[in-house]
Amino acid sequence: MNEVKLTSVKVITELYKKFKNKTIDDEFSLQKLVNRTLNMFVYDEKFKNKILNYDKLHQSGSKF
Repeated sequence: MNEVKLTSVKVITELYKKFKNKTIDDEFSLQKLVNRTLNMFVYDEKFKNKILNYDKLHQSGSKF
């Protein structure tokens, strides 16, 4: 197994609730989402650019 790094992140409460509701039947976790997203961000340039240019979240300081 790959080495893992324990970390904590703050997420938008309402988005997290919606995520949990959408994934409960699939047994898909936030950990799976984060690891897959990190992998795609590192290895898929189109995905990286899409994430970097995503602007549909409301700004709250520098968090989002």
